[in-house]
Amino acid sequence: MLSFKDYISIKVHKADLVMTSLIKARLAPFNLAPEQNLIMMLLWEQNGLSQHKLVEALDKDKTNIARMASNLEKKGFVRRIHCTEDRRSVKVFLTEEGRKLGEQVIPVAEQFNAAVTEGITDEELAEMERLLLKMKANAEAQL
Repeated sequence: MLSFKDYISIKVHKADLVMTSLIKARLAPFNLAPEQNLIMMLLWEQNGLSQHKLVEALDKDKTNIARMASNLEKKGFVRRIHCTEDRRSVKVFLTEEGRKLGEQVIPVAEQFNAAVTEGITDEELAEMERLLLKMKANAEAQL
């Protein structure tokens, strides 16, 4: 039997907890939770994404994305608009305040990424991504 510390899920979980705590602290001055920041990062890359695209990109359920988008809208960072061709579809757009926020938060996200990948080569990062995708696929096959 494996020891508690030897389970891969425990190792991934511990790393995730530390990284989430770090990014949460760095995003706190901007009134952004880490998961909300994921939506903002996608919108800073491509404004006007549908909530369905956000669901796919973040691998979250529709209700979770709708709640996060609603909270971002209340904060004044985004606005949600029903599509005229399909009233069931909602697109999320950055407000001016949301665009300006990106000028401050993107450098924080880049500094965070640099800090947690310090001393790790591009090859090691590619291998880590490959292994994580493989583990994810293995787990999905068991669902």
